[in-house]
Amino acid sequence: MAKTYLDIVKYMVVVNFSIEGLVDKPDIIGAVFGQTEGLLGDELDLRELQKGGKIGRIEIDLSQSGTKTYGKLYLPASLDRVDTCILGAAIEAVDRVGPFDAKFQVEKIEDTRSEKRRKILERAKALLKTLLSTELPDSKELAELVESEVKVDEISSYGPEHLPAGPDVATSKEVIIVEGRADVLNLLKNDITNAIAVGGATSNIPRSIINLANEKEVTVFVDGDRGGDLIIRALASAIEIDYVAKAPEGKEVEELTRKEIIKALRSKVPLDQYFATLKAKENQKYGPQAPSVEQQQVTRNGREAKPVEEETETGLEEVGEEEQELPKIEPAEKEGDNAKVKPALESVLLATLSEGLESLSGTLRSRLYAADGSVIKEVPIRELLVDLQNTPGVYGIVLDGVVTQRLVELALQKGVRAIYGIRANPMPRLPSELIIYTKEQGKLS
Repeated sequence: MAKTYLDIVKYMVVVNFSIEGLVDKPDIIGAVFGQTEGLLGDELDLRELQKGGKIGRIEIDLSQSGTKTYGKLYLPASLDRVDTCILGAAIEAVDRVGPFDAKFQVEKIEDTRSEKRRKILERAKALLKTLLSTELPDSKELAELVESEVKVDEISSYGPEHLPAGPDVATSKEVIIVEGRADVLNLLKNDITNAIAVGGATSNIPRSIINLANEKEVTVFVDGDRGGDLIIRALASAIEIDYVAKAPEGKEVEELTRKEIIKALRSKVPLDQYFATLKAKENQKYGPQAPSVEQQQVTRNGREAKPVEEETETGLEEVGEEEQELPKIEPAEKEGDNAKVKPALESVLLATLSEGLESLSGTLRSRLYAADGSVIKEVPIRELLVDLQNTPGVYGIVLDGVVTQRLVELALQKGVRAIYGIRANPMPRLPSELIIYTKEQGKLS
């Protein structure tokens, strides 16, 4: 019998898969073992490696939507780096599960020892804290400890979600969104008092964060790793972001020095520029077939983001040119097919949009529908504004995300008749000529 657990797990191979049919976990595992058998010789045969305790049990997390199966595959290994990467590439060679076409793509190969190093670091911090509490510090250490404790006392709880925040979040015209309480504390220690933590709840953005984004200029400040990129994408699908700032590669916001914090905030870029840079990096790494990360980001009231900031003796002050008006979007011909849809037919079309909303659940994608109920195009939410602006004859929009004021304004200009989404941001005006329906709030107009 194959070994279930390894004495030492050096690496964890994480693989995303998508299968054009409904299958179960044993089908997927069988396909992986069957299609890699004999592919790499006896030394790297999965069955032999498992018998010898070189790899552990393959774990599968799967979901099914419609007629498709998708999810993640986890393979623990105690091989060296080269052999582990070869196994990952071999799994990517699996192209069928049962009678269905399949695609396997390695998301990452994680060094599990990094988690052990993190625990060691946390324990070292705890031991140091104990040492400081039992040893009498010198005058400099004492001053730093007093200042640190004062800064901790200044952290407040913002909104009904009690989010960790600096004392000036409510009154400042600008707000910096970070991930956790430790990030807010580090910024506060360095005299930046308008930061607020999203609390890691990027799958369900707190209402307080959404309200702040609607009222203030927003800079998202994240760690310099892949996790930071994922937080930015999750936030960008729910709120309007003006700027993006990242910690240096491999560093976290909570551990930055004052100089590094100032440099990162001075180097912040508009959201669309960030996505363009990220796309270029992914194209360079994976080739031109890398998934698109472009996003059309327009700030409140139809204006572009303000210039970046630079450090002065009095703090961070704005420099640069005045705000520029966005190019005017010409309205679509509302007198076309969309204006001629009969009431009886319209009710059928709205039912089609409702069904589309259910089928898109959990995908972070959007669809553009024609007046006859057919799907014109399906795109990621981050590309919705660009595609809507360039696509004529759109009757309805369905998105697995948030209906924003900017989307509503563009939809009105393009002659769209209905928008269906998960929820909607607060809006000063709900247009009577546009049907807005959300899963959480029902029909809004």
